[in-house]
Amino acid sequence: MSITPEQFAAANKATVDSLLSVANTALASAERIAALNLNTARAALEDSAAGVKTVLEAKDPQAALAAQKALAQPAIEKAVAYSRSVYEISTQTQQELAKMVETQFSEFQKSIGNMVDLAAKSAPAGSEGAVAAVQSAIAAANSAFGNMNAMAKQFADVAQKNIAAAMKQGK
Repeated sequence: MSITPEQFAAANKATVDSLLSVANTALASAERIAALNLNTARAALEDSAAGVKTVLEAKDPQAALAAQKALAQPAIEKAVAYSRSVYEISTQTQQELAKMVETQFSEFQKSIGNMVDLAAKSAPAGSEGAVAAVQSAIAAANSAFGNMNAMAKQFADVAQKNIAAAMKQGK
């Protein structure tokens, strides 16, 4: 069994394409977080300036205190909204990356399966045990990946539910 230069080039191209997809997804997420942070900082600055102006325009200390209290609730709501936005961006990115990993692993499984089949067909007589051992190892690796993937999904689901519950309490 030998790999042709075309197969090697195709495998390299697929690897580069996969890495570019992951990098683009990560950069898009970072870009969304950066825009969110910039907009949040701008809004916080504007709110602070308006708050200071309101407090300074107060006629007496009680009015100033009342103005400060009135500013607290919107600030808390904006902090919760910011946290929710960061969570949504992070969740979407995690889901996109998980899909990519699953797709890549699926393609890898097919490729390995094809190589093992090719090796089995061209293996010398008497090597059936070795081929069966390789096939068994691949099946075990696939099963382990499936279990790991299922546990990761369960963990992500529990984390999402916990965060959603915490955000509902923050409203």
